[in-house]
Amino acid sequence: MSSSNRPEAYFAPCPRGLEALLAQELRSFGALAPVVTAGGVGFSGNRETCYRANLWSRIASRVLWRVGEFEYRTEDDIYAAARALNWFELFDVNRTLRVYVTAQKSPVKSLEFVTLRVKDAVCDRFRDDVGRRPNVERADPDVRVHVFLEEKRGALYLDTSGEALFKRGWRMDAVEAPLRENLAAGIVMLSGWKPEQPLLDPMCGGATILCEAAAMARGRAPGLKRAFGFERLDGFNAGLWKQLREEASRPAQSMPKLALYGSDSDATALNVARRNLGAAGVERWVTLEASDILSRKAPAGSGVMIANPPYGERIGESEELARFYPKLGDALKKNFSGWNCYFFTADRRMEKLIRLQTSRRTPLYNGPIECRLYEFRVVAGSHRG
Repeated sequence: MSSSNRPEAYFAPCPRGLEALLAQELRSFGALAPVVTAGGVGFSGNRETCYRANLWSRIASRVLWRVGEFEYRTEDDIYAAARALNWFELFDVNRTLRVYVTAQKSPVKSLEFVTLRVKDAVCDRFRDDVGRRPNVERADPDVRVHVFLEEKRGALYLDTSGEALFKRGWRMDAVEAPLRENLAAGIVMLSGWKPEQPLLDPMCGGATILCEAAAMARGRAPGLKRAFGFERLDGFNAGLWKQLREEASRPAQSMPKLALYGSDSDATALNVARRNLGAAGVERWVTLEASDILSRKAPAGSGVMIANPPYGERIGESEELARFYPKLGDALKKNFSGWNCYFFTADRRMEKLIRLQTSRRTPLYNGPIECRLYEFRVVAGSHRG
């Protein structure tokens, strides 16, 4: 990587709908001039900003360092642009490599072919300069090159994260279709929950929401238990990285007493939740119990509930959910008056069938699936129909 203090251009992708939260977060790491686009935030910063963003961002999926920009019409133009870069100044020929290509409105016929051409360009340039080519590795490459193509312009990036940042290094077991950690963290932030308030996830599954909330409240750096792509790039500043990690490892100052609660009606999910909370090192702050959301009582007079109910993707589930929502509305009214309840779902029928007044609906995406985060402020007698 280039000299430590010179600002470089970066792009941090994130789940769609969380871009404004990510821009705010990046500013706190020293990012300059963040620009929000659909699905991520562009910014400039020095090497310390890049390291901090990887270590501390709860929202970003990766941090990509822009190493080249070009205009193109054909695949040959893309090859020429990739071959023109001094790759040997960016990483060692002994590092393994993988190329990823994404495009929006690009005229190219095949992204697979472009991937191959860029890989050839990088390898050909290495052979010209050092007489050898790096090896390609699909499963766990040392270096990831990302190419992003628009209609007439393209950009080349080096991935400073390596594995996606939502892989915090603690998830032991996944229950079916788990929520990604960065999306869970974003939902907790959007709920406005404060560490001094009780928080309940009554359909907790593998406890992703609770792990993220506890880590947030304790001021834990989400990237402390993992390695990053920038450690394998040339110019890696090991001294600076050691200092940032030591800073992040210091125990939190006095924290409010946390009141975090999780429940699920599925015993297998609760076992997974226990293991995940333990691996994340936050089990002592979370109380788990086996219970059904329709019958469980509120653990406190007021608080924040966040739940991610099933979407009804399987045969028969859709009808089951249509019967479940009115019962859920009744249960919230009976057991959770005084609570702010948030439900993250792709099922748009929920808002109507729960028969409660929605106070806010935030569009978010779970991967390609368009979802809503519904807010219901439950007060006694808040029934609509």
